[in-house]
Amino acid sequence: MVVGNIGGAHHWLDHLYGAIMHRTRFAPQFFSGGWGADKLELLEQMSRELIAEGFAQVALQHWPPPAIDPIWRTLWETRRARLQEGIFATPCEEMLKQVLPLESQTARVRLLSPRNVPSHEASCVVHLAGTGDHGFDRRMRLGAPLLKKNIATMVLESPYYGKRRPPLQRGARLLCVTDLLLLGRTTIEEARSLLYWLETVEGYKKLGICGLSMGGVHAAMVGSLHRTPVAILPFLTPHCAAVAFCEGILRYGTAWEVLMRDELLDSSMTREQVFERFRTVLSLTDVTQFPPPEHPKPVIFVAATDDGYVPDYSVLKLQAAWPGSEVRWVRGGHVSSFILHNKTFQKAIQDGLDRLP
Repeated sequence: MVVGNIGGAHHWLDHLYGAIMHRTRFAPQFFSGGWGADKLELLEQMSRELIAEGFAQVALQHWPPPAIDPIWRTLWETRRARLQEGIFATPCEEMLKQVLPLESQTARVRLLSPRNVPSHEASCVVHLAGTGDHGFDRRMRLGAPLLKKNIATMVLESPYYGKRRPPLQRGARLLCVTDLLLLGRTTIEEARSLLYWLETVEGYKKLGICGLSMGGVHAAMVGSLHRTPVAILPFLTPHCAAVAFCEGILRYGTAWEVLMRDELLDSSMTREQVFERFRTVLSLTDVTQFPPPEHPKPVIFVAATDDGYVPDYSVLKLQAAWPGSEVRWVRGGHVSSFILHNKTFQKAIQDGLDRLP
């Protein structure tokens, strides 16, 4: 049940942050380069084929995921912990590599693990990035306290972010709508390969996949497609990216006027037509189209009661599509919950791993 609407101040904070970030010239808008129509047809065609074949069937046909061979270097180590950074070539299919920026084709990860505990006696959670989460530090701060529970943290830097960002992109503001689809598709393939590597090469017996906001959408997709039991931990997550951009505060930071007059589509559109087209394209990110996990008990959503980016109904729609999963509510908005409720997120991670068969 949703906690009563007593967190108006938190909702107000989301809108204040949104006003500063999205309604001013403080940062460029999302998709100021338009739809990216030269790539859109290819991505839609590939996604339609996936939907037609069925995600569950595709996952079976493409199991195991492509093998990766990360090259590691140790950043630091103590008697109790070790932090390593690794790089590997993105394992996504060749057709996607042809349209993926060169900078995004080399994946970067960091792995924080306990030193005195063999991997088969420890757990590991892969953390995926939310919108604007460049680098590793934010997610490392979330996972680091779990070391005392023998839970290792692996953080994947998203394509289009950090050192994987193409030179013309400013900050997290993706230039084209197709960049969002490419970011998601590449992240999912890399995370699937990382989970399989942790299981088969490193020997971890319990694994989790975690993410906040956009990262939670990707985490849910990855967990759905994984063929062995895995804890799935989406935090502050909508059921579909279209919700955040069309209904949440991100709609104020989207270059709707550019999308209306994008000449690559050979015609201009009204705002209503752009909204409808945008929803149709981003319906490819709808997690409810993915198969529910065979083991739903280790699936724990954490949602905020006054989230200005993710409406309540979207979280409940995702839970309804995955019967047996759990939703935990925290009092706050999207921004304040990220700041104030790390202990709740950490408890969900621990509980999800404990529920694995």
